[in-house]
Amino acid sequence: MRAETTERLLRGLYSAVLYLLVPVTVYHLIWRGFRQPAYFERWNERYARYPGPPVETPVWVHAVSMGEVNAAAPLVDALLAQDPDRRILVTTITPTGSARVRALWGNRVEHVYLAYDLSGAMHRFLAHFRPRVALILETELWPNLLFCCRDAGIPAYIVNARLSERSLRGYRVLRPLLSRALRTLRRVVAQSTGDGERFERLGAPAEAVVVAGNLKYDMAIDGDALMQRGREFRVRIGHRPAWIAASTHPEEEAPVVAIHKRLRERWPDLLLLWAPRHPERFRPVVQQCVDAGWRVATRTLTQWPDADDAVFVVDTLGELQAFYACADVAFVGGSLQDIGGHNLLEPAAVGTAVVSGPRLHNFTDIARQLREADALRVGEDADGLATEIARLLDDAATRQRMADAGLKLVRDGRGALRRTLEAIAPDLPA
Repeated sequence: MRAETTERLLRGLYSAVLYLLVPVTVYHLIWRGFRQPAYFERWNERYARYPGPPVETPVWVHAVSMGEVNAAAPLVDALLAQDPDRRILVTTITPTGSARVRALWGNRVEHVYLAYDLSGAMHRFLAHFRPRVALILETELWPNLLFCCRDAGIPAYIVNARLSERSLRGYRVLRPLLSRALRTLRRVVAQSTGDGERFERLGAPAEAVVVAGNLKYDMAIDGDALMQRGREFRVRIGHRPAWIAASTHPEEEAPVVAIHKRLRERWPDLLLLWAPRHPERFRPVVQQCVDAGWRVATRTLTQWPDADDAVFVVDTLGELQAFYACADVAFVGGSLQDIGGHNLLEPAAVGTAVVSGPRLHNFTDIARQLREADALRVGEDADGLATEIARLLDDAATRQRMADAGLKLVRDGRGALRRTLEAIAPDLPA
């Protein structure tokens, strides 16, 4: 009884704070909307207000943004392959995640934004969509979401679960509440033993934690399509060397410009493929390259770069894998700025040598495995990155060895999908 009282008290305090912050959520949507207009749309979904009658969607998958949607893709594809008529709801929080859901599955899945973690909104969301199992990707730990699933009798799983030491420390204030919320989970299906241990330290019962590996290793690769894209690319640029800066954030943009200037002193015909992480950065990146004196092309305007283009900005979503395959060397962003890195396996999976900055706390295990296999080079700063990229551009044999090692690591790492499906099978509705 005392435990129930403590839970009610903690939930009440948490919910009261969130309700007081509702005006801030409106301000946040407006502020983001000026940078990315899609944030002005579909506000009703943010507060769990839906037109029409309730709809039953037995399997619910929550993937916060584009990276998590890509990680969830093998799982959703497998669930659809098991039963093409199975109704699946995929929720996201960001417009880029929403666009990726539609690009991958179109109308084969239901999709809305997940509401804010207000208790009333969560109850309305669950009552409207009536899921029978909840599959939550990676590190989305929202107390009311988990408690409301328990209260509604919906078994909830954290799949492809990851939790860095930094994130664990960041949950200090909410630990008394989160530890209780984690006890409501059916399983924590962790990426690694270290992730599983950190979830246990946060409060997940040891018997609920299983290690399945990383779903990103099971990503689908369309080899024929990539080869065709690569041939088209080379027809346009010839034998020019090319590198890609992918998933970059604002504080990494000036370093990328400086690196490209330095590299073009040695390779005057060097082409930079640049894919910023967020759509609102497409135009500023183009302008920075123009200000640097370069001729710039973009995917939406010209489709392909020309012989005289110094920079080609990939201002589309969902095509990054193909352009990784077009480059000789790939820099994966979020690693110079203190973001924690992005998916290092994507370029490795298509046979491209990979470099990154040092801030990789979100991909600690993958980065370690890639470095041990000599499939990743890390620069400690922009100068270090430029040096590593130059070495690889100058050494085709080393690039090939790194590419082969990365491909082998991805092949050997497959199996997380099978183990995840086995872990969630008892609660998957027939």
